[in-house]
Amino acid sequence: MSAVPNAAAPSGGRIVLRSAQDVTDLINSGTLRTGKSFAITLIALGGIFLDAYDFTSVAFGLPYISKDFHLTPEMLSVVSASIMVDALVGSVFGGYFVDKLGRFKVFMADMVFFVVAAIACAVAPDVWTLIIARFIMGVGIGVDFPVAFSFLAEYASRKKKGGTVSLWQPMWYAAVASTFALLIPVYFLFQGMQWPENQMWRIVVGFGAVPAILIMIFRQKYMAESPSWAAQNLGLHEAAKILKRTYNVDAEVAEDAVDPRAERKQFQMTLTQAWGKLVGKKYRGRTGLALVINASQSMEYYAVGFFVGQIVLAMLHTQNVMTNIVSSLILNLAFGVTGGFIGARLSGKIGPRKLSLLGFCGTFTCMVIAGSLSNVEGAWSFIGALVIGLLIFCHAAGPGAQGMTMATMSYPTSLRGAGTGFTQIGIRLGAIAGLVFWPLATAAWGTRALLVLAVVPAIAIVVILINKWDPHGRDIDAEDYEDVSVAAVSANL
Repeated sequence: MSAVPNAAAPSGGRIVLRSAQDVTDLINSGTLRTGKSFAITLIALGGIFLDAYDFTSVAFGLPYISKDFHLTPEMLSVVSASIMVDALVGSVFGGYFVDKLGRFKVFMADMVFFVVAAIACAVAPDVWTLIIARFIMGVGIGVDFPVAFSFLAEYASRKKKGGTVSLWQPMWYAAVASTFALLIPVYFLFQGMQWPENQMWRIVVGFGAVPAILIMIFRQKYMAESPSWAAQNLGLHEAAKILKRTYNVDAEVAEDAVDPRAERKQFQMTLTQAWGKLVGKKYRGRTGLALVINASQSMEYYAVGFFVGQIVLAMLHTQNVMTNIVSSLILNLAFGVTGGFIGARLSGKIGPRKLSLLGFCGTFTCMVIAGSLSNVEGAWSFIGALVIGLLIFCHAAGPGAQGMTMATMSYPTSLRGAGTGFTQIGIRLGAIAGLVFWPLATAAWGTRALLVLAVVPAIAIVVILINKWDPHGRDIDAEDYEDVSVAAVSANL
């Protein structure tokens, strides 16, 4: 297939569309460089920002929530884990509806979840109200992941797809850092006003409604449906209108064009059919690898990255609240954001599989070194804290971003939402495992628990070495039309 599709050949200054594949090939070719596509990418990343902000703000508030509502350890565990369970439900079923109903409709709807949930969490009078609000928040986060990644992939050219999708990782760490940056003035405000410290979490969590409302406004103004999805499900005329609004190009539908809606049954599947394809012969290797990478990187993050401030405090043998806030801010900015940008830069060059492998090798090494330095004093304790920063860097540059990049790039347009949603099973299960493992492990072994946690990246390394799948350099979107061609040939026999 040529780099520039037939649709890109102008007819009287216009782009001529003859099939849904022309639309996808046109975007993948990289010849469309103007219009709103950059703004759409930023708005899609804004959803990831909210996901990270909401996770982090509530996580920081858990000790204060426990004091505020006088929770038992068991009840606190319910509050902590509830958002992950709900995010799993939202991602699996939300991913299916992203393919069924379209990216734009779901993208607009999930912001409502964020606004309602943030406000409800902030004013929750009791723990059950908080749990319900976190349920709503979790569903919103779960739905936002597959729709955001679908937009990122379907507005990027083939060469830039990996790097564009991987930008979610520095955005995640920027959101985490911004949460701790907000905590600094809030902390001093509460100290100066002599307000009860256990109410800080309400301000920080409730503030999440502000960026959610702003993103809703920008989405309404700048967002448009994915042209690739529209071509398959709404027809070429609607896709041509979207190309005009988004890229400022004139597109017309040829008189002899094939109406893709005639083969819509090839693109629209029931939930059972979509999941069946994901675990079927053609896709099971891709799905399995994405699940393993996502589960492993998620357990790493929610054991170490999620508790990074507390780990640094343990390394430095202090319990100062401001040290927790500032160290978390610095590590996420200096190592998380930097590593995320480097990973995004490299993803389009070497591919998500190799980058995941290198990243896991780095996190494994850092865990072994930091775990071995867990009981040292003086300058060595600062070296241990620095190694934790390097661990965050390797995670962000490698598997932290590449797990979802692998999932997003491994499936064509018709299956992308369901695929990215389904592979989030790995993320949510890994997160639950990390959140449960780390408090129990550190209670037993302190930060030497890192030596035990090193088993996780070690297993991931072995799986990646065995499973050779890598979407890098492949035209995955063309698989939609291979299936259609096969079906058409069979029908004519």
